[in-house]
Amino acid sequence: MSDFYIPRLAALIEKASKENAEAFEQAASKFADSLQNGGLVHLYGSGHSVLPCQEVFPRYGSYVGFNPLTDPRVMWNNVLGAGGVRELLWLERTEKYAEKFLDHQPLNKGDSIIIFGHSGRNASGIDTAIYAKKRGIFVVAITSKNNLDKPATHSSGMRLADAADLVIDTCSPIEDAIVPVEGWSRPVSGSSTVLAMIMAHELIARTADQLSKRGVELPVFASPTIAGVTLHDTDVIYGVYRERMLEAQKKHLPTFQATMRGE
Repeated sequence: MSDFYIPRLAALIEKASKENAEAFEQAASKFADSLQNGGLVHLYGSGHSVLPCQEVFPRYGSYVGFNPLTDPRVMWNNVLGAGGVRELLWLERTEKYAEKFLDHQPLNKGDSIIIFGHSGRNASGIDTAIYAKKRGIFVVAITSKNNLDKPATHSSGMRLADAADLVIDTCSPIEDAIVPVEGWSRPVSGSSTVLAMIMAHELIARTADQLSKRGVELPVFASPTIAGVTLHDTDVIYGVYRERMLEAQKKHLPTFQATMRGE
């Protein structure tokens, strides 16, 4: 083994940067449209793909308008037993479950959504993409195109990449892990989550740039360790976020009521 994790990851980052240049600009333009019009850019993933959602918002350097759709039932808070990994692995492969979660979320026409999923084969992400597109939401999949040679397992015959409007390729290998170890049968050190986060931060930056060119500035989280920044500044931004979410929920209310009536 001539190198370990960082050089191998850096090579994948460089590859993904070049291969996604056009897709980054297309996605950022659509996201800027959603945010400029008072809408949201939603974030969804299951399993380890929840982590990029949490990394995007709320965190220092991000801004109001992103909305993580984090369902605790497809996240783990335990290894075995209740809330464990085996439960979520089963649930994220169960078709139609995601719809029940999404029915309660303020997903509105004109919004955008990023769906994270390394393999792109889990029902959770595919169902979310299908659900969002039916409601006039622009869908971006952050996944690995290396998995596209694997057959679809969803009843629709689609993978996440097939169900999305736009695909951003992490370039992560199928096995995810990227460091071979002499004498070991399998490589170690996963890459997909880190790469997905990097792709997401690129979109955060490019979307902000697009908004700036349109004369739009959104409140950005800054660390209270910076001189002149206080926790009160953070609370103010949470207040702006709450107001934006309330508007989204009001807009979504007729759709929610119709869903509850079975229409």
